[in-house]
Parts: sequence; structure tokens; C-alpha cells
Amino acid sequence: MLPPGLVLLVLAGLNGGAARLWFAAAAAALFAVSWYPLGRSARTWRYRERGEDLLIDHGLLVRRQVVVPYGRMQFVDIVAGPAERALGICTLRLHTASASTDARIPGLEPASAEQLRDRLAALGEARMAGL
Repeated sequence: MLPPGLVLLVLAGLNGGAARLWFAAAAAALFAVSWYPLGRSARTWRYRERGEDLLIDHGLLVRRQVVVPYGRMQFVDIVAGPAERALGICTLRLHTASASTDARIPGLEPASAEQLRDRLAALGEARMAGL
């Protein structure tokens, strides 16, 4: 199934005159309306390093908080898909023994993600040694 915006662009290419302008304008409006919530949602991710754990907040309409104790972190990795690499950002993922933990922080610059990964890994190792 083709996205509606692409269908409108194809229709704009197949028609001429005023119909072409109407279909092109509708496609542009549809793309603009669909990108706005994505950018707004990306800005809602926040994290805070606390004494014993990492707190991650995200959500536009429904806020979700994930608390990951440093001692429960098994490993921390950085992933960046093609779109993220093109934008110069990456996602930091925290892996714990719980399969249901959605502990990730998207939209970080690679340098700050590496610093955060190293800091969290060091804190995790220090807390694991104390168990």
C-alpha cells in the first residue's frame, strides 16, 4: 500500500494545469502535517542521571517513565541507522535482564552518546561489583 502523499504526487504528475497544482499542494500539506508530530515527539525524550539509577522520560500525550538502576545494566550500546547517520544523531540503548525494559535515549549526538555510554558502563560496573 502506497502512502497517501506519494499517491497525490503521482496524481499530480499524471494531470496537468490546475489539477496538477491542487494535487501537489495537497501532497505538500499532507507531508507537512505528518512530519510535525514526529519532530514534536522526538523532542519529548529526556533523561536524568541520579545517584542510584537513570531516569528516562518520554511521551507527547501519555508520559512514560523508565527507571533503570545502574546495578541492573548489563550493557550499553549505541545504534544509528542510515537516517540517523544522515542527520548526525544516534540512539543509546540500555540492556537489562528484563525483556520488557524499553530503555533507550534517541536523538543524541554521537560524541555525547559515547560519553554517556562510558559513564553509564562505569557506574554499572561499580554497582555490580558491590552486589
